[in-house]
Amino acid sequence: MSNPDPKVEAFFNKPQAWQAEMAALRPILLGCGLTETFKWRGPCYCAEGGNIVILGGMKAACVLGFFKGVLLPDPTGLLVLPGENSRSAKMAKFTSLAEITAATEPVKALIAAAIALEKSGAKVTFAKDDLSYPEELIAALEENPELAQAFDALTPGRKRGYLLHFNQPKASATKTARIQKHSARILDGKGMHDR
Repeated sequence: MSNPDPKVEAFFNKPQAWQAEMAALRPILLGCGLTETFKWRGPCYCAEGGNIVILGGMKAACVLGFFKGVLLPDPTGLLVLPGENSRSAKMAKFTSLAEITAATEPVKALIAAAIALEKSGAKVTFAKDDLSYPEELIAALEENPELAQAFDALTPGRKRGYLLHFNQPKASATKTARIQKHSARILDGKGMHDR
């Protein structure tokens, strides 16, 4: 590691859940020729001009999130979808150092495949979204042209996140409350989870 990023060093030095597991995965990632940087509140590993994998801890496991995971060959079945609405990323979960040791070679193979995908320029092709705008959002956008313009300017992923969130409840009042809660974030051009 020639010029370590102070934010990455602070991340690894901060006491946190899965600290030993993340520390064990770090040399594997760096040993595969990835460049380490800090994005989205955690260490992100890049190659060929793109993001390859991100490292982090969740409540139940330490995870490696592969950005184009749906395109990766996974003969050992190590990768899972992060959630039911995930369309690109897949992740590998670890709950012990022994699991990491056992999965070292499959992880290296996944990283090599991910680097090759990035080098080839492969892109994940998304099916056209069939998400509808709830009536409550349509009304809010009609009432507030500035909000409508800001929502329209959001990235497709941010729009999708909001639409999934706004469509989830059955009660109209809950949908309206969610829209009101997130209006300032939308006006700022932020997604639901952006800081």
